Order: sequence, then C-alpha cells, then structure tokens
Amino acid sequence: MRFLCVLLIFWMSLDPVSAQESKNQRSSLHFLSGSSGANIRDFNEMLATKGLSPLRKGYNSFGLSYQNRFNDFVLGLEMIHNNGPTSSFRDYEIDYRSSRLYVNVGYAFTEVDQTFQLIHYMSVGVGYLNFEMLKDVSETSLPQFLENPAHGFIIRQNDIHRGSLNMGGFLTEIGFQLGYHLNIPGLEESLELIGKVGYSFSPFEDAWNNRGMSFDNIQSGAFLRLGAGITLPQENFFYRDASIAAQFFYGTHFTKPNALNHALQAHGYNALASHPTNVGLKIVGENRGALYGIDLYNLSQKGKANERFNHTLNSVRVYGNLGRKLYEGRSWEFGVLGGVGYGNVRYTLINETKPDFPSLFEEPDQDGNLKDWGFMAKPEVYLSYLMPLSQNAVFDIVGTVYAGYELPLSHYTLADLDMKKYMGGPFLQLGIGIKP
Repeated sequence: MRFLCVLLIFWMSLDPVSAQESKNQRSSLHFLSGSSGANIRDFNEMLATKGLSPLRKGYNSFGLSYQNRFNDFVLGLEMIHNNGPTSSFRDYEIDYRSSRLYVNVGYAFTEVDQTFQLIHYMSVGVGYLNFEMLKDVSETSLPQFLENPAHGFIIRQNDIHRGSLNMGGFLTEIGFQLGYHLNIPGLEESLELIGKVGYSFSPFEDAWNNRGMSFDNIQSGAFLRLGAGITLPQENFFYRDASIAAQFFYGTHFTKPNALNHALQAHGYNALASHPTNVGLKIVGENRGALYGIDLYNLSQKGKANERFNHTLNSVRVYGNLGRKLYEGRSWEFGVLGGVGYGNVRYTLINETKPDFPSLFEEPDQDGNLKDWGFMAKPEVYLSYLMPLSQNAVFDIVGTVYAGYELPLSHYTLADLDMKKYMGGPFLQLGIGIKP
C-alpha cells in the first residue's frame, strides 16, 4: 500500500507536464463486471495425489474504475474484487477470493471528443488473498462457537481484515479498453459503455506462497470485464461546472463491539480494544452543485484472542451517494451527502501455529469464522480545501474532512449475537486526493 502512495505522488508530479499542452480533458467513473482465469495449480496437484477432483477454475469479478484523460495520456485507479467458484469436500466448502487495487497508466489512440475510444494501458498495484475450507456454522450459537471455534482453515495473505494498509505485494496488468459513449437526454453527462481485455499476473515467483503452498496462479490469468458509467464530455462543460474527484481517506468510527467483548471475556478470550478505524476510497462527481458518487471502505479491529488464536473484527461498507454543494469559494467548499449501500461484518479467529500443507488439508479444523451482511445508510457533511499545483494545472489537490452518522437498515448478527448497535454510529474521516 505504501508503494501505491509513492505512485500517486508521482502521478501528481505529472500535472505541470500535462498542462503544457492544450487541456483536452475527460473524467469518467465506471462500474465493472466480468470473468478472469485463475488456476490453483499446486493445490490441485496435491488433490490429484490423493485421488480427488481438482477445484474449478476462474473468477467472477466486479469493481469500479476511475479514469482521467489529459490529451492522449490516461491515468486512473481501479478496485477489483474476484470471487472464485466454491467446491465441496465432505462437510467443508472450499472457496477462494482476492482483491486488487491498481494504478493505471495508458495511451489513447483516438481523439478525446470521439464517441468511440480505444486505450492501451498497463497497471501496477497491490492485492489481498483469501483461501478457505470451512464447515457451515450458521446454526451455531455464539457460546457454542466460542467453546469450539475451529471448523476449518483460513489462509490470508496481506490480510485486509487486519486493516486496508496491509494490502500489499506487487501485481501487474496489461490490456486494452474499448469505450463508446451515448448522450443522455436532458443531461450534460454521457453514459459510457466499456470493455476491457488483457492479462493480470504476479511478476515474482512464490510471492504468494503460504503454508508451504504456492498461490501465485490465483493472481494470474486472462480477463474480460464489461462496464458502464458516467463520463464528462469536455464540450458540455465550462471549467469547474463539473468534475469527478477521487480521494483516499482515513477515518475513525466512534463505536465499540461491547456485546461481543462481553461474550469473549466470558469465554476466556481477550476483548477487542479501542474503536474501529478505516481506510477507503471516495469518488465524488459534481455538476453545477449537484453531487453523486461512491464510497468504499474497510473497518477493522485486531488483537490477540488467547495463547492459540489471534482475532479480527472487520466490516466492508459500500455506499452510493447523492448530495448538494452548499457553498463554494475560491478554495473552500462545503456540502452535504447522503448514501445507502451494503455492509458486512465478519469475526475471525486465526490459529497462527497451524501446520503447513499437506498436513493442514488432513487436519483442517484450525480456524473459526462468523459473518453476516445487510444494508446501511448514512448522512454526512464535508468541508474541502482545494490547492492548485500551478496556474495552468489540470487538476487540484483536495483535502477534505467528512463527518456523519451510519444507520444499519438490516438486523446484523454474529451467530445469535445482535451486532446492529456496533454497525451504526458517528464517524470522522480525513481525505486527500485530486479534483480535475
């Protein structure tokens, strides 16, 4: 994750170079879905030695993409989550998934104002891997789970359940993007349909080796992603009438898992300390004071549960937002946003001394996991300060403070423990990013 921060600083330093030419510019936000190849070769070879069938290949992928084009130069961010197909083995379900965050750099072969767009790009980024073989414990009560939590194994590398800044490694991607934009009657924004095709890979051998098993192939494979989103045609807007900004932010949620901590301490576990913190990505589009966008962030708490287990409490939130800018000065902005979206909660007990493969496959009951998901809502206010890099800058650096309150719309539980109070509450976030 620190590597990506260096890349973003380099991205910002390119601004004066871009500004030397005429400002042909376009910002876009896309939602993506598709499929990708992935083959867990080493694990399948182990299964073959035991006379078992291999796991099914491939991923279903979904995510979002933020892109800025300056003349023929294209810069962007892409967040992709990949879900592998599940397989059954005795009473266990085997599943794997990964998340990737990329910085994209590309070159456009078509003019910025053309309806059809063709871009060649390459990406570098960081990732997270989860491979698990677990029994179903959905009918288990929390006391029963805490008395005997081990019901399978979980392997995580660059574990974002311990915090988003743990996302790491070095991943690359190369591909082509085709785009076609359609005018929306009555709106100045355009609908853009895109397709992306290429190949993802991890360039370093055994970079994703865990418990004596290589998972490099999970991070490699050809992909096809299709998407749709909003693009801002330059000819429809004057400067500052419309923009799509992107920010990374760090925040604190002023809530504690008190009910869960009472249950943990009653069964001889250590409580989870302090408040959950989060790191996330916020994309905000604007058209003459009307705001829209998306938030993606990851709350996390971690600690030592007892002599055998470490534990984490994790919650991913994804919001779609609408709002209004209430004040705009030369450098300051103030406004309100409201969002509805998805939220999950996951409590995990990890045995850090579990054996390596193949012994782990033969003795799988090592770790425990409880989870639930539902819907969330939030109102928030923000205050932003814009700092242009130069007089001819094609984008500003923007720093923002967000404050709001989250409201769970679903009944969240871990086993039979009510977690709704933990999911809601006030929050404060500090963000920094770019605004074209």
